[in-house]
Amino acid sequence: MSGMTEVSSLTGRLLVATPALADPNFDRAVVLLLDHDEEGSLGVVLNRPTPVDVGDILEGWADLAGEPGVVFQGGPVSLDSALGVAVVPGGAGDGAAPPGWRRVHGAIGLVDLEAPPELLAAALGSLRIFAGYAGWGPGQLEDELLEGAWYVVESEPGDIAYPLPERLWREVLRRQRSELAMVATYPDDPSLN
Repeated sequence: MSGMTEVSSLTGRLLVATPALADPNFDRAVVLLLDHDEEGSLGVVLNRPTPVDVGDILEGWADLAGEPGVVFQGGPVSLDSALGVAVVPGGAGDGAAPPGWRRVHGAIGLVDLEAPPELLAAALGSLRIFAGYAGWGPGQLEDELLEGAWYVVESEPGDIAYPLPERLWREVLRRQRSELAMVATYPDDPSLN
């Protein structure tokens, strides 16, 4: 029973790729876990912008998307599908979530991209659109954590639509109150040291 509590507690947290992670899909990746339980895990990579404008694929949502207003590659799985992740300031703390938004963790939630954008426009603080997602089968993420592939840290609502995605990996590490802050200075290519 304690394993279940531990597993479910990672939803809403960030996976930050360690410098040792060899998979090019996740080099310097910051992944927001949207779901994590005994059946597996699902998240989106927050720092992989594509050159595709949101308006090119989801016209109605373009004005609500944060800068840069492009689609982000959420991960290597189902690149032909779109996920919307948004922050609702106050996290709909009164229990009444806006229509078309489902809380994941705190003020962070998933957006129903089939809903009319105007239903959510007034409630959204920030929105990011992702093509695809990162997924792990049962126990797979736990194995990667044991291998030292990921740091697990708390997310902040500002991580969703961080305006300089290429700097997010370093920024998330830098704000940690531990030796992880030092990892932010790890060179892109250690052989050049």
